[in-house]
Amino acid sequence: MASDTTPAVGDSAPAIDLPDQHEAPFSLEAQAGKHVLVYFYPKADTPGCTTQACGLRDIASDVGDTVIVGISPDKPARLEKFDTKYELGFTLLSDVDHAVAEAYGVWQLKKNYGKEYMGVVRSAFLVGPDGTVSHAWPKISPKDTPTNLLAALAEE
Repeated sequence: MASDTTPAVGDSAPAIDLPDQHEAPFSLEAQAGKHVLVYFYPKADTPGCTTQACGLRDIASDVGDTVIVGISPDKPARLEKFDTKYELGFTLLSDVDHAVAEAYGVWQLKKNYGKEYMGVVRSAFLVGPDGTVSHAWPKISPKDTPTNLLAALAEE
């Protein structure tokens, strides 16, 4: 999908209905009334993704009732191992067919060592209590995700 499908600030957040790391269903719609950080990452338990997830874990007590949700193409069993290994304590969703990543415009052509392939472009979105995107951070760095979340919540 082209990145022009990425929701902009003020847009309704695309629906999310995926299994979590325990294979329980998760729905963005069920989180209405809360802030939800939806962040997309390429692969569980890789260096950048671990930095990002652990950074969010470390600020989780500072974000009130904001729901933190990580989404990757990994299967639930891999996500559960990642969660357990780093004691993340927040929801990780399995988007194996990358349908949600496509809806958010983060499933894109990537290049690495001269090879081209489709994959997740690390991005984050803060969805407000009304279900609209209040902040969007395409191509975010792992280290900036927690800092940006805290700054955005301070503005709200």
